[in-house]
Amino acid sequence: MPHPKRKNSKSRRDKRRTHYKASVPSMSTCSHCGEIKLAHRACPSCGYYNERSMFIPKG
Repeated sequence: MPHPKRKNSKSRRDKRRTHYKASVPSMSTCSHCGEIKLAHRACPSCGYYNERSMFIPKG
């Protein structure tokens, strides 16, 4: 297997990695109770998803 001819500097390595960023998860409002929840997931406060009850929340 070929080996690198010379060591890449930290700045060159970091320049390559500038495009890898953490993205903010998309949020939406629950159509049943109006709470803010993660998109495409059941609401943690009421347990509804797509106008159907998926689970009964604790508490």
